[in-house]
Amino acid sequence: MKKILHIAWREFLATVLTKAFLIGVLVLPVIIGVMVIVLPILINEEAPKIDGEVALVDPSGAVTATVAEYLSPEGFVERRREIEESIDEVMPDAVKEMTAANPAASKMMEQQLDQALGDVPTIQVTELSTGADLEAEKQALLTGDIQSGGRLAVVVLHDNAVRVIDGQEGYGTYDLYIREKLDDRITDAIRDALRGAIVEARISGEGLDPVSIQAMTQVARVRPKEVSAKGEREANELINMLLPMGFMALLLVSVMTAGQQLMTTTIEEKSSRVVEVLLSAVSPIQLMTGKILGQLGVGFLMLSLYSALGIATLVSFALMGLVDPWLFFYLMIFFLIAYLVVASLMAAIGAAVNDIREAQSLLTPVMLIIMVPWLLWMPITRDPNSLFATITSLLPPINSFVMMLRLTSTTPPPGWQVWLSIAIGALSVYAAIWLSAKVFRVGLLMYGKPPNLKTLVRWVRMA
Repeated sequence: MKKILHIAWREFLATVLTKAFLIGVLVLPVIIGVMVIVLPILINEEAPKIDGEVALVDPSGAVTATVAEYLSPEGFVERRREIEESIDEVMPDAVKEMTAANPAASKMMEQQLDQALGDVPTIQVTELSTGADLEAEKQALLTGDIQSGGRLAVVVLHDNAVRVIDGQEGYGTYDLYIREKLDDRITDAIRDALRGAIVEARISGEGLDPVSIQAMTQVARVRPKEVSAKGEREANELINMLLPMGFMALLLVSVMTAGQQLMTTTIEEKSSRVVEVLLSAVSPIQLMTGKILGQLGVGFLMLSLYSALGIATLVSFALMGLVDPWLFFYLMIFFLIAYLVVASLMAAIGAAVNDIREAQSLLTPVMLIIMVPWLLWMPITRDPNSLFATITSLLPPINSFVMMLRLTSTTPPPGWQVWLSIAIGALSVYAAIWLSAKVFRVGLLMYGKPPNLKTLVRWVRMA
């Protein structure tokens, strides 16, 4: 046992003290820190303000005024106020309280919203006669400056855009011509203005009141309330979507990073003949066990660091109450199961080949199987108790990943299914270690042509 622990400690230090590992682990916190510093600087950089003209050919005469009102500075300000109110409606109460108590955070959020929406433009809507020379009007899009009254767009409404004309089927639309590299936000605003104005003109043309119809067709968005044995609480749809993805990413990154490091170090020791020296002091099984335990410490270190980062984020936004603490207990259990299965396979692959290139053919099937839960996380989390989700959560080697998706969903599985998955996972760990140990024992001192599946089966039978 002492030899195994010595190998494990050596494997752990040889991985965590490398520059590549330190950079890989610290890259996410560094990115976050840089964004905290750089983002305010980027926010303070003002984009050029737009001051231009939109020319409109309106045969009906019922659209221009509404478009001009929509594109006026007052119209832009009013819509921004509505956006702020809609964001405020879906924002968790804890975040509201935090921003209210922290004026700097509140100001930063306002600046971020203003940066996303841009400065309020000044747009002049000019109505052209129906007989205007369209080609000449479009030429104005090639001249002038959008910051000093230059033409931004030319709009030509079809004759039947507002009223149905006899002999033509249905309503028409419009043609929109814009200047090169016009801001997408301005283009979207022009389209929204035209859509609203045309619909309003059509409703008025039928003798109806557009305001009344708009009031009848709008329903305020409400935040759902979750009802459980503990009482009622407001549901957070964003957390419900991101929580499974976050736990899945934690599990996958920590398992795959440690597993691939194990395979890489095994290949390096074999190709450099260091393994022959090691086998003079320990048995192949002791070497494999020590290497698996050493990389287990690496994976656990990564899992702990990123879990702590996630917990700190939830605590800072006062959202920790939305996460069941038992999830972290199950995360550790399923991490152990998933890691031991993947690490055993990686150790076998590393012992069977001579270099990284030869490992690709054996590594690809393992990677494809493990990535299945990540590719299917959306349907699994939407219906976590479906037959498909239930079966895959009991099917090794992906059962650990799928069960974590189900546990973090809005409807967690029954407890007996969780523990059945753990029991099946424990059996899969035993089977993976047993098979990998046989391949590891034979392949570690084998050189030359990389083995195929048939050769690996023969190694298992002869070991």
